Amino acid sequence: MVDSREYEFEGRTPNVHEAACVSRDATLVGNVTVGPDASVWPGVVLRGDVAPVRIGRESHVGDNAVLHAASVGDRVMVGHGAVLNEARVGEGTLVGFNATLNADVTVGTRCIVASGTVVPDGYDVPDESFARGVPAEVTPLSETTIDPDEIFEAYHSGGYTDLAARHDDLFD
Repeated sequence: MVDSREYEFEGRTPNVHEAACVSRDATLVGNVTVGPDASVWPGVVLRGDVAPVRIGRESHVGDNAVLHAASVGDRVMVGHGAVLNEARVGEGTLVGFNATLNADVTVGTRCIVASGTVVPDGYDVPDESFARGVPAEVTPLSETTIDPDEIFEAYHSGGYTDLAARHDDLFD
Protein backbone atom coordinates (compact mmCIF):
# COMPACT_ATOMS: atom_id res chain seq x y z
CA MET A 1 0.00 0.00 0.00
CA VAL A 2 1.30 3.45 -0.94
CA ASP A 3 1.38 6.08 1.79
CA SER A 4 -0.76 8.89 0.36
CA ARG A 5 1.07 11.71 2.17
CA GLU A 6 4.47 11.04 0.63
CA TYR A 7 5.11 11.84 -3.01
CA GLU A 8 8.07 11.06 -5.23
CA PHE A 9 9.45 13.90 -7.35
CA GLU A 10 12.00 13.29 -10.11
CA GLY A 11 13.26 10.11 -8.49
CA ARG A 12 13.51 11.53 -4.94
CA THR A 13 11.27 10.26 -2.18
CA PRO A 14 10.87 11.50 1.40
CA ASN A 15 13.05 9.88 4.05
CA VAL A 16 11.46 9.84 7.52
CA HIS A 17 13.49 8.46 10.43
CA GLU A 18 11.76 5.58 12.17
CA ALA A 19 11.77 7.53 15.46
CA ALA A 20 10.05 10.58 13.92
CA CYS A 21 6.32 11.29 14.13
CA VAL A 22 4.76 12.55 10.91
CA SER A 23 1.01 13.11 10.78
CA ARG A 24 -0.93 11.23 8.13
CA ASP A 25 -2.41 14.66 7.30
CA ALA A 26 0.97 16.19 6.40
CA THR A 27 2.27 16.29 2.82
CA LEU A 28 5.89 15.44 1.99
CA VAL A 29 7.12 15.86 -1.57
CA GLY A 30 10.44 14.82 -3.10
CA ASN A 31 13.78 15.40 -1.38
CA VAL A 32 12.61 15.61 2.25
CA THR A 33 14.42 14.28 5.33
CA VAL A 34 12.84 14.18 8.79
CA GLY A 35 15.28 13.40 11.61
CA PRO A 36 14.86 11.28 14.74
CA ASP A 37 12.47 12.39 17.47
CA ALA A 38 11.12 15.13 15.20
CA SER A 39 7.40 15.75 14.74
CA VAL A 40 5.47 17.04 11.75
CA TRP A 41 1.88 17.93 12.59
CA PRO A 42 -1.40 17.96 10.56
CA GLY A 43 -1.61 20.21 7.53
CA VAL A 44 2.16 20.69 7.23
CA VAL A 45 3.63 20.78 3.72
CA LEU A 46 7.31 19.89 3.26
CA ARG A 47 8.11 20.41 -0.43
CA GLY A 48 11.56 19.36 -1.55
CA ASP A 49 11.31 19.87 -5.29
CA VAL A 50 13.67 22.72 -6.24
CA ALA A 51 15.96 22.01 -3.25
CA PRO A 52 15.91 19.68 -0.23
CA VAL A 53 13.82 20.12 2.91
CA ARG A 54 15.56 19.02 6.11
CA ILE A 55 13.99 18.73 9.56
CA GLY A 56 16.62 18.16 12.24
CA ARG A 57 16.68 15.87 15.26
CA GLU A 58 14.12 16.77 17.94
CA SER A 59 12.67 19.55 15.78
CA HIS A 60 8.94 20.14 15.57
CA VAL A 61 6.90 21.66 12.75
CA GLY A 62 3.48 22.89 13.90
CA ASP A 63 0.13 22.51 12.21
CA ASN A 64 -0.25 24.08 8.76
CA ALA A 65 3.35 25.27 8.42
CA VAL A 66 4.81 25.26 4.90
CA LEU A 67 8.50 24.61 4.24
CA HIS A 68 9.62 24.85 0.63
CA ALA A 69 13.28 24.12 -0.11
CA ALA A 70 14.08 25.00 3.51
CA SER A 71 16.01 23.43 6.37
CA VAL A 72 15.82 23.58 10.13
CA GLY A 73 18.58 22.41 12.42
CA ASP A 74 18.29 20.25 15.51
CA ARG A 75 15.93 21.20 18.35
CA VAL A 76 14.03 23.84 16.34
CA MET A 77 10.38 24.77 16.91
CA VAL A 78 8.46 25.99 13.87
CA GLY A 79 5.11 27.42 14.98
CA HIS A 80 1.69 26.80 13.52
CA GLY A 81 1.15 28.46 10.14
CA ALA A 82 4.76 29.54 9.64
CA VAL A 83 6.11 29.77 6.08
CA LEU A 84 9.77 29.07 5.33
CA ASN A 85 10.59 29.57 1.65
CA GLU A 86 14.17 28.66 0.74
CA ALA A 87 15.25 29.59 4.28
CA ARG A 88 17.74 28.10 6.76
CA VAL A 89 17.16 27.99 10.52
CA GLY A 90 19.93 27.18 13.00
CA GLU A 91 19.89 24.85 15.97
CA GLY A 92 17.85 25.69 19.05
CA THR A 93 15.74 28.39 17.39
CA LEU A 94 12.04 29.11 17.82
CA VAL A 95 10.06 30.40 14.82
CA GLY A 96 6.70 31.76 16.06
CA PHE A 97 3.18 31.23 14.79
CA ASN A 98 2.51 32.65 11.31
CA ALA A 99 6.06 33.94 10.89
CA THR A 100 7.34 34.19 7.31
CA LEU A 101 10.95 33.61 6.33
CA ASN A 102 11.38 34.61 2.71
CA ALA A 103 13.90 33.39 0.12
CA ASP A 104 17.57 33.20 1.07
CA VAL A 105 16.93 34.02 4.75
CA THR A 106 19.29 32.55 7.32
CA VAL A 107 18.35 32.51 10.99
CA GLY A 108 21.22 31.67 13.33
CA THR A 109 21.34 29.41 16.37
CA ARG A 110 19.40 30.07 19.56
CA CYS A 111 17.19 32.77 18.03
CA ILE A 112 13.58 33.71 18.57
CA VAL A 113 11.50 34.87 15.63
CA ALA A 114 8.29 36.35 17.05
CA SER A 115 4.84 35.33 15.87
CA GLY A 116 3.74 37.18 12.73
CA THR A 117 7.24 38.39 11.89
CA VAL A 118 8.19 38.76 8.21
CA VAL A 119 11.88 38.38 7.45
CA PRO A 120 12.66 39.89 4.00
CA ASP A 121 14.50 38.10 1.17
CA GLY A 122 18.21 37.63 1.71
CA TYR A 123 18.25 38.72 5.35
CA ASP A 124 20.57 37.12 7.92
CA VAL A 125 19.47 36.97 11.55
CA PRO A 126 22.64 36.55 13.66
CA ASP A 127 23.00 33.88 16.35
CA GLU A 128 21.21 34.58 19.65
CA SER A 129 18.92 37.28 18.26
CA PHE A 130 15.29 38.30 18.66
CA ALA A 131 13.49 39.15 15.41
CA ARG A 132 10.08 40.79 15.37
CA GLY A 133 7.87 42.96 13.20
CA VAL A 134 7.01 43.55 9.56
CA PRO A 135 9.61 43.83 8.19
CA ALA A 136 11.69 42.17 10.88
CA GLU A 137 13.78 44.23 13.25
CA VAL A 138 16.56 42.30 14.96
CA THR A 139 17.91 42.81 18.48
CA PRO A 140 20.59 40.73 20.19
CA LEU A 141 18.95 38.61 22.89
CA SER A 142 21.50 39.99 25.35
CA GLU A 143 19.89 43.43 24.93
CA THR A 144 16.39 42.16 25.80
CA THR A 145 14.75 40.82 28.93
CA ILE A 146 13.94 37.58 27.12
CA ASP A 147 15.41 34.42 28.64
CA PRO A 148 15.90 32.16 25.60
CA ASP A 149 16.44 29.08 27.77
CA GLU A 150 13.15 29.65 29.58
CA ILE A 151 11.28 30.20 26.30
CA PHE A 152 12.94 27.19 24.74
CA GLU A 153 12.05 24.89 27.63
CA ALA A 154 8.48 26.17 27.72
CA TYR A 155 7.84 25.59 24.02
CA HIS A 156 10.26 23.01 22.79
CA SER A 157 11.34 19.57 22.33
CA GLY A 158 10.59 17.29 25.25
CA GLY A 159 6.99 18.43 25.58
CA TYR A 160 6.28 18.06 21.88
CA THR A 161 8.10 14.74 21.64
CA ASP A 162 5.98 13.41 24.49
CA LEU A 163 2.80 14.89 23.04
CA ALA A 164 3.45 13.32 19.64
CA ALA A 165 4.01 9.93 21.28
CA ARG A 166 0.59 10.20 22.98
CA HIS A 167 -1.25 10.72 19.67
CA ASP A 168 -1.64 7.09 18.60
CA ASP A 169 -4.15 7.84 15.84
CA LEU A 170 -2.59 11.02 14.45
CA PHE A 171 0.81 9.64 13.52
CA ASP A 172 1.86 6.44 11.76
